[in-house]
Amino acid sequence: MENLVKDFLSQKSFAVAGSFRNESKYAWRILRKLKEKGYQVYPVNPRFKQVDGLDCYPSVKDIPLSVDVVNIVTPASVTARIVRECKDKGIIKVWFQPGAESEEAIEFCNRNNITVVHGLCVMLEAI
Repeated sequence: MENLVKDFLSQKSFAVAGSFRNESKYAWRILRKLKEKGYQVYPVNPRFKQVDGLDCYPSVKDIPLSVDVVNIVTPASVTARIVRECKDKGIIKVWFQPGAESEEAIEFCNRNNITVVHGLCVMLEAI
């Protein structure tokens, strides 16, 4: 798993899918941490136009540029939809924050050659 995490963190761009209602939410904190570390970051949530000065996209497929990794910080019930969007956009690396993963989503990724990190928090790994 250590090599997999290093591979993910060596990428250049991350989309962060989650809630950005306030700065105490994990998605917001992850977005900011990745931004501070120099990654190109794209917030994803259909309810917001901007987050932390960045354009926010309604879905992964709406991001106009290529994305290396999608970090998912959503309820597991939403995660399956997001990984299908990743497949449609050609994204092959997905990081599930603890609690965002579901067996359905992990199995979908495995069947569709999407590499997955789960059970680890990107904020702890990216420090």
